[in-house]
Amino acid sequence: MKKIWVSVLVISIAMSGLFAEGKQDDSEKTYKITAGIGLNDKSAQYEGLMYFKELVEKNSNGRITVDVYHSSQLGDDREMMEALQRGEQEVTCPSTAPIVSFQPEFGVFDLPFLFPNAEAADAVLDGKIGQELLDSLSIVGLKGLAFWENGYRNLTNSKRAVYTPADVNGLKVRTMENPMHLDAWTTLGANPTPMAFGELFSAMQQGVVDGQENPWGTIYLQNFFEVQGFATDTGHVYSPFVLLIAEKFFNDLPEDLQKVVQDAAIASRDRERELNRKYNSEYKEKLKEVMTVVELTPAQKAEFQSMVMPVYDTYSKAIGKDLIDSVLAEIKSAGY
Repeated sequence: MKKIWVSVLVISIAMSGLFAEGKQDDSEKTYKITAGIGLNDKSAQYEGLMYFKELVEKNSNGRITVDVYHSSQLGDDREMMEALQRGEQEVTCPSTAPIVSFQPEFGVFDLPFLFPNAEAADAVLDGKIGQELLDSLSIVGLKGLAFWENGYRNLTNSKRAVYTPADVNGLKVRTMENPMHLDAWTTLGANPTPMAFGELFSAMQQGVVDGQENPWGTIYLQNFFEVQGFATDTGHVYSPFVLLIAEKFFNDLPEDLQKVVQDAAIASRDRERELNRKYNSEYKEKLKEVMTVVELTPAQKAEFQSMVMPVYDTYSKAIGKDLIDSVLAEIKSAGY
């Protein structure tokens, strides 16, 4: 009997050692994040992602490494989101427009002239409404970490200076493959032409399209001024980015590393927004040296706004009238 108890004791000690060893291995397990974005390495988006990488690697004590790919090296926004769903990529940061095909409520950000300024956008995106939208991506296998900033979209073209909606008439304007964008430009009299961002420069160069709409930073960094002579500060849509991570990958992380990733997302959000606003202002001034940049008066901008307002009614059902009303109420509540 004594020999039996000794044997049991030896086995128990051995098994406890194995469990302890297994627990230690789990705490020392390493993870790799492959992160891809659409813009180039001179953009605020890239600098924000590099700051995310720095924080994650530092605060995880090297347990997570982050490899960053820019300039659509891993595909366009939609392709990278689908790669997250398949588990072939961990992080990306698309604008909200392509997210609409995954979660229609994100179409609220495509409504023209929704946010009067960036601070109003911050109030909504960083509050309850923004968090609920981020959480809603769980149904498609994605986790929204934070809203970053792309910026206000402005019109450029190669034909003429645009001061009024009448000046838009007949222009072939490249848009994203987004029904609301198409309808808004059609309402203004343009001929909207959806195409992938990677095809845009050559399309403008070859005259396939006359113009496009993007934030000042994108217009400058992508050298669109080489094939576009005119720009107008329409500021017709405020475009956020959304920092996304594959939900399964995130859920498989230990809780302490989940916190590291989430905290890094918020800190890098603040850094990216600050840089983006600084850069967009600087790039606008630089563009004035190489393009004709039209600054609309409040009355001129109101003329554009009044023409596209029917889009709100057209898409209220798809987006959700309650959501639109909640966003407008939050903007008003924040004092904007």
